[in-house]
Amino acid sequence: MKVWPHRFRSAPRRALIAMLAVSATAIALTGCGSSDSGDDKPVVLTTFTVLADIARNVAGEHLTVESITKPGAEIHGYEPTPGDIRTASKVDLIIDNGLNLEAWFAQFVADLDVKHVVVTDGVTPIAIGEDAYQGKPNPHAWMSPLNVQIYVDNMVRAFGELDPAHAGDFRANGDAYKGKLQQVHSELTTTLSALPSNERALVTCEGAFSYLARDAGLTEKYIWAVNAEQQATPQQITSAIEFVRTNKVPAVFCESTVSDAPMQRVVEATGAKFGGTLYVDSLSDENGPVPTYLDLIKHDAATISAGLTGRTS
Repeated sequence: MKVWPHRFRSAPRRALIAMLAVSATAIALTGCGSSDSGDDKPVVLTTFTVLADIARNVAGEHLTVESITKPGAEIHGYEPTPGDIRTASKVDLIIDNGLNLEAWFAQFVADLDVKHVVVTDGVTPIAIGEDAYQGKPNPHAWMSPLNVQIYVDNMVRAFGELDPAHAGDFRANGDAYKGKLQQVHSELTTTLSALPSNERALVTCEGAFSYLARDAGLTEKYIWAVNAEQQATPQQITSAIEFVRTNKVPAVFCESTVSDAPMQRVVEATGAKFGGTLYVDSLSDENGPVPTYLDLIKHDAATISAGLTGRTS
């Protein structure tokens, strides 16, 4: 999880965002609701690939779903472009995560005359526990399959309003997808329930798994709450080492977007094994390890289960 950019934005960067906002207003005056998709389907724009994939499962064949960011892109510090504004001005619905994830996005769509839905509406936020963002909501609500069922319900309602003729299809698609999400959650919690309570702990490099840990009955521990482009401090590593030793945690993990070197020091000091790499912020391309959200959450659940139980994933 990279640092939220709006706290550290330089003056030139603020000027760029202001320029983009002005451009957005001008473009909006030329008309919205049209698209470059080449068909007559309503167009839904999401802020990043995870939301786009979830939305496509709900939309089925009736809507065209696009993502501002591309596979592998870092969502937190993304820099919007004039092309992004042109895209946003022509769509029929914009979807974002909320919980302060896309502060960059809110500024350049504020003046567009396009319907807007925040899919975390209804999610109970978890506050970041430390660092400069202490008390702010952790935005990674999509890392819980239970929360994503709320995302789906919000999409079903929004898509039904956008395209009432296919509202029944959106509900059916949403129900089918929620069933798959519930299965991932149930399998994870069933597997982990056999562990002693002290070993039901999720130790990661960053605090991106608060919602998954809460809903799966895991105690969360991380080296740093938010990655501020800095090395882990000795105090952070020592704290993680003490937690792993005290609780006899069998395995620890790290996210794909950061170096696992600090966590390897925890491994060396405790004898816990490195359980594997977890994915969070972006899907891979279709040939990569997590081309869909279900692939991502299944991979993470299987990796966590295998690491903590000692079973082969």
